[in-house]
Amino acid sequence: MSRYDRQIKLKEVGPDGQEKLHNAKVLIVGVGGLGCPAAMYLTGAGVGKIGLMDHDKVDMSNLHRQVLFLESDVGRPKAVVAKERLEKQNSELEFEVYKEPLTIANAEDIIKQYDVVLDGTDNFETKYLINDACILADKPWVFASIYKNEGQLSVFNYKNGPTYRCVFPKSTRQNISCEATGVLGVLPGILGTLQAAEALKIILGVGEVLSCKLKLINMMRGSEQTIKINKRPEEIEKIRKEGISPVYIDCDLKNAEHWYLDVREVFEQPKPKGKKVLNIPLSDLISRHNEIPNNQDVFVFCQSGKRSKNAIEILKNEFGFHNLKNVEGGIETIIDG
Repeated sequence: MSRYDRQIKLKEVGPDGQEKLHNAKVLIVGVGGLGCPAAMYLTGAGVGKIGLMDHDKVDMSNLHRQVLFLESDVGRPKAVVAKERLEKQNSELEFEVYKEPLTIANAEDIIKQYDVVLDGTDNFETKYLINDACILADKPWVFASIYKNEGQLSVFNYKNGPTYRCVFPKSTRQNISCEATGVLGVLPGILGTLQAAEALKIILGVGEVLSCKLKLINMMRGSEQTIKINKRPEEIEKIRKEGISPVYIDCDLKNAEHWYLDVREVFEQPKPKGKKVLNIPLSDLISRHNEIPNNQDVFVFCQSGKRSKNAIEILKNEFGFHNLKNVEGGIETIIDG
């Protein structure tokens, strides 16, 4: 027990609390800027089983904030690399790797295997999915979100408390990710560490869990504010009756006559309508490049214009495409409204 000596000395932990941590299971959805520091502190605390769910691969742009990864990891699956690093930190624990995204098909089955879910995602669709699956599985989840220099933190579905849909019953159309807006690496580090703290309080049954509250943090101002949030029973009951309610946001293209290649992930919104819109995630380009027309202009887009630029380079260098045009500024520049 020498590994956990310093925290066992706390009256809030003790030997019994350490046993609770050892028997606990936490699922981290998204091993990125939020998930990396959270995973490290949960591993250090001795949480017995940690699920690591991320379908993405390490990119050089991740390294300034996703502290589990090294330059030599670029191109490798995040969840696999995270497991390797965390096992070196604490070899006594069990780590489960999920290299697929959380979906309507797998969410409830996976989430019901864990005691607490920690949200490390950066898109609204997956947050609603986590929320709905946690309602159905009766599991608490620790929410965090960041935007430039600001962050939000809360615990949902804890002891019959409010859920994400109680605070945000409707989704906005546009996801706001670090890719589009930028972020200083310390901000997700702060929020991810706070998420780990909430998860530990839930497992130990101590302290005041951030349920019925939403913490707002502004890093540049050094300010914090905690506001009360209310439960909306009708939002919760709707999910219990109807099941997971996916968020779909359709939109119209300004020019539907062009061919378009959407290299975003399948869950990213909004979804432009049209017979000439191909959805091939960046990670699938090599295996599915033959689906892309090569005899007429194809406009390639993502959320911001960065991934689409990378996609064009891959298709040009690997397969000789010369008909691809990057949509600078991302999807919002080619849709109505």
